Amino acid sequence: MNVAFYTLGCKVNQYETQVMREAFIKKGYTAVPTTAPFDVLIINSCTVTAESDRKTRQILHRFRKNNPNAVMVLTGCMVQAFSGKAKELVGADIVIGNTDVLRVVESVQTFLSNGEPIFEVGEHKRTERFNTPSIENFSERTRAYMKIEDGCDRFCTYCIIPTARGWVRSKPINEIKAEAQRLSQNGFVEVVLVGINLTSYGKGEDINICDAIDAVCEVEGIKRVRLGSLEPDHITDEMLSRFKNQDKFCPQFHLSLQSGCDATLKRMNRHYDTAFYRDLVKRIRKAFPDAAITTDIMVGFAGESEQEFSESLAFAKEIGFAKAHIFAYSRREGTVAYGLPNQVSNAEKTDRSRRMIETTLKTEEAFLESQIGTAQAVLFENENEGYTKNYCRVKLQSGKVLVGEIAEVKIISRDKDTLIGVVK
Repeated sequence: MNVAFYTLGCKVNQYETQVMREAFIKKGYTAVPTTAPFDVLIINSCTVTAESDRKTRQILHRFRKNNPNAVMVLTGCMVQAFSGKAKELVGADIVIGNTDVLRVVESVQTFLSNGEPIFEVGEHKRTERFNTPSIENFSERTRAYMKIEDGCDRFCTYCIIPTARGWVRSKPINEIKAEAQRLSQNGFVEVVLVGINLTSYGKGEDINICDAIDAVCEVEGIKRVRLGSLEPDHITDEMLSRFKNQDKFCPQFHLSLQSGCDATLKRMNRHYDTAFYRDLVKRIRKAFPDAAITTDIMVGFAGESEQEFSESLAFAKEIGFAKAHIFAYSRREGTVAYGLPNQVSNAEKTDRSRRMIETTLKTEEAFLESQIGTAQAVLFENENEGYTKNYCRVKLQSGKVLVGEIAEVKIISRDKDTLIGVVK
């Protein structure tokens, strides 16, 4: 029996899809792409924006129309956060929350035996523990994600994720190391640690993100360890020192900014201001002169005036991000910001997105230009393309390197967002 997967959203969702894929395979299913004939389709939903919900509904409708006899399963964050709306969707045979990803496999087995529709969404509880199984493989050939943390208790006023994901919980260190060993044995040389609020790893325990990094770095076959998105105010000088002492650590810091205006940050209930963020970036660049600082920036948040947007724009230019993901604020029912006054029009959000993208593309170009003339260790994902430790894409001008190998490359130019180099 063939099972296919369609994943929306973040790296954590992608990891959890891999968990389900491996679980179905162990039950005797054959995993196939959505372009191939399938008997079961798992749609792993995202709900970070209203657009994410719209895409989920659209995808469910399209696949149901084109595959009337397949078993349709809807799971993930949209289901967990808005179970009532998910239950009303036409087309899903099984609607199941994200408190236990392996329940998806069990539910499909049950449905196939009795044909009865299934709706199952349990609440996240403070007492629940990290329960996502480890994986042995991943869709990429050299890099694998590893989910080590779940949940968030930050309660930013715009965000529904605490409802969708529950409280902070962390993967035990021994399980992290064991998973890294299995990934290494299967040919992966780089591990990206991910979580819903990654820098909360170890909260309530006598461990932190540095201990997780150390555990992966201890595995001989793993050559690089990279981090997912980070909350700025969780990063201390002690952490930076421990990062620096690990040769395998990749100096790419995705520091979620959201806004470069203090008034906006306060309304968002972010736990830092621009002065703190600026100082943190300076400390990172002092410790890692070649670090790439990347970020997410929201425009058009509730009450954001033109002056506040201008402050955010100027701050983004000042920091000089190596890359920035720009997105417009999306109102989410169930959040504090949903009811805030002075909501920004869609037309204004579109214009501000355009201006912020123009600014951050220039800072990205400047960062790439700064890499020209440097020597970089590049991990190759195919014969002539790979990534530096600070996650710049590199293409060889000539020659080939074996997939999964790391080679010293002299950067000689760039082509748009790709660096061009020659093997030293």
